[in-house]
Amino acid sequence: MDAAQQEATARARELQRNWYGEPLGALFRRLIDDLGLNQARLAGVLGLSAPMLSQLMSGQRAKIGNPAVVQRVQLLQDLAGQVADGSVSAAEATERMDEIKKSQGGSVLSNTTQTTSGSGAPTVKRVVREIQSLLRSVAAAGDIIEAADTLAPTHPELAEFLRVYGAGRTSDAVAHYQSHQS
Repeated sequence: MDAAQQEATARARELQRNWYGEPLGALFRRLIDDLGLNQARLAGVLGLSAPMLSQLMSGQRAKIGNPAVVQRVQLLQDLAGQVADGSVSAAEATERMDEIKKSQGGSVLSNTTQTTSGSGAPTVKRVVREIQSLLRSVAAAGDIIEAADTLAPTHPELAEFLRVYGAGRTSDAVAHYQSHQS
């Protein structure tokens, strides 16, 4: 990347910070992590093409032109917060993302502040969310529950693990994790 491209990217990220509260690359990466998505799925929920999402994340493009997409970003931010605090389960989050994908309208993003742990050490919640994200990346909540039902007669502990981490609330998974650590 030459100096002119670097300058244009820096300018685009500064505009994003002014318009959306932070550069879109950071915002979208957090949504991907918090909701257990990949870039293609995030693009689909937002109603963007994968190349457009990539351009916004990298700072090659500064602004989201479609107000409905801006509103979907805000709705996903709200949903990510609800998943984080355990008030929405994985299965509910998947359903809500499908609803968000279909939503229309145009509001502006609020400048939300995100709290992050100052230490680099993973918290129990972060570990649990990584486990949840991994499970949800390989199967949908309904499939995980179906697998748990199949395993339950012979492997009840494994079935419980699949239900709690694959389709349950984060708060329940944290409690499960803590009860199994000695």
